[in-house]
Amino acid sequence: MFRFEAASTSPGEPWLNIAIFGAFVAITMIIVFRASRNNKTAADYYAAGRSFTGGQNGSAIAGDYLSAASFLGIVGAIAITGYDGFLYSIGFLVAWLVALLLVAELLRNTGKFTMADVLSFRLKQKPVRIAAATTTLVVCFFYLLAQMAGAGGLVSLLLGVGDQVGQALVITVVGALMILYVLIGGMKGTTWVQIIKAVLLIAGAGVMTVWVLALNGFSFSTLLDNAVAVAGNPEILNPGIKYGVSEVAKVDFLSLGLALVLGTAALPHVLMRFYTVPTAKEARKSVVWAIWLIGIFYVFTLVLGYGAAALVGADVIAAAPGGPNSAAPLLAFELGGPLLLGLISAIAFATILAVVAGLTITAAASFAHDIYASVVKKGKPEAGAEVKVARRTVVIIGVVAIIGGIGANGQNVAFLVALAFAVAASANLPTIVYSLFWKRFTTKGALWSMYGGLASAIILIIFSPVVSGSVTSMLKTEDIDFAIFPLSNPGIVSIPLAFFLGWLGTVLDKRREDPAKQSEMEVRSLTGVGAEKATEH
Repeated sequence: MFRFEAASTSPGEPWLNIAIFGAFVAITMIIVFRASRNNKTAADYYAAGRSFTGGQNGSAIAGDYLSAASFLGIVGAIAITGYDGFLYSIGFLVAWLVALLLVAELLRNTGKFTMADVLSFRLKQKPVRIAAATTTLVVCFFYLLAQMAGAGGLVSLLLGVGDQVGQALVITVVGALMILYVLIGGMKGTTWVQIIKAVLLIAGAGVMTVWVLALNGFSFSTLLDNAVAVAGNPEILNPGIKYGVSEVAKVDFLSLGLALVLGTAALPHVLMRFYTVPTAKEARKSVVWAIWLIGIFYVFTLVLGYGAAALVGADVIAAAPGGPNSAAPLLAFELGGPLLLGLISAIAFATILAVVAGLTITAAASFAHDIYASVVKKGKPEAGAEVKVARRTVVIIGVVAIIGGIGANGQNVAFLVALAFAVAASANLPTIVYSLFWKRFTTKGALWSMYGGLASAIILIIFSPVVSGSVTSMLKTEDIDFAIFPLSNPGIVSIPLAFFLGWLGTVLDKRREDPAKQSEMEVRSLTGVGAEKATEH
């Protein structure tokens, strides 16, 4: 069994790891350059000219959704907390049923480039677009924190970079590559990177899964027995190690589950992918493809997590520079030595790059399309100006993500992504559901729901154990403690509150929205008639 000696050492060959990283970056950069040749209009830059099939887009959605949290965070969570860690996989997968049944087709029919196109369709454009852009930028920021933290942990493990300055440099390089991908390739280049990454990630995880099972006689029961033997704790097979310690922990689990299941249907970077296909039928097909690919991968995480517990050991994983995020790379090293470690780590690195590229273009599109083009220029920007503003926004978002990622380095990335899901479900989902299904819904209800949900989620996170109160908090000292909210995930409070505020704002609003616009939105959402011109009133 591999034993991690000290923070200054690294498994495998650092130069081999760097060479494999470099080869992947070079290949994907060539693809991005080729894809960028057709980026002439806003539709090309934001929605890839709506040129992808359902199967291609479904693969890209899987590539976008299977983030560092899925590969690094969940495998680490299962290796250390057993059954409770697998709850992340279940929540992330089940969430797609909500996206398929509630939003995929209706959003594709109603919108043009961004979530705000749908939310502002029959409401007052300016305030709703500003609110939607604000929530989009905040959700993308939280998600970017997780990916950057994953990048820091992964590369510090591979290159033996144990000091804070070195890890900060690694995160800066990842951020710079992300900016380059999005500046050059737009949505089309980003989509192809995500498709390639999805294929590599699922194939790599599949190879490791078969390998782990082969070492255990292709018996899952034997694997679990070995994991229990190494851990010395049979409770890793039962619920409760993390979320059953107290009544507060059980409520925290309910809050986490609510955020995971409802958050996917409100993630701006996932919703934006529905606009890259030509029809609603292809949008539905995209989600079906994504569910299959994502489901297969999450089955793999169960084997990989317990495989890491059995072959590497929870103590070794916890002692590595990346902490729980190091479980998958350390398992790869245990199975196939430096070469497999390099390949799997390059895939994980590709995972991070693909996801941060998707998040960045979503945030940039939201600012350029919703704030600049629709609010500042009142829907009539100069030719090419919107894309220029989007590209400048990419650089700013990249810099902010780098700074935030350095601050969040060392946190479990699955946990950080769960916070992004909670913020998305609180700030976006109630308004999406009300806009699509409640005829009486008004602008005041939308603003109260979005700002109230966003503010409550963030305030509860700030005053939770996530930020202060223990050595595992972001402020890593017990001396600083302002954690007056006991739960780590705010979803169980902030999501119902946002739904309530949307209802209350609408009931108290004396103003009524245009019934003709409401009827038009209903027809378009259900039939797709006029979908391409859905925001061009």
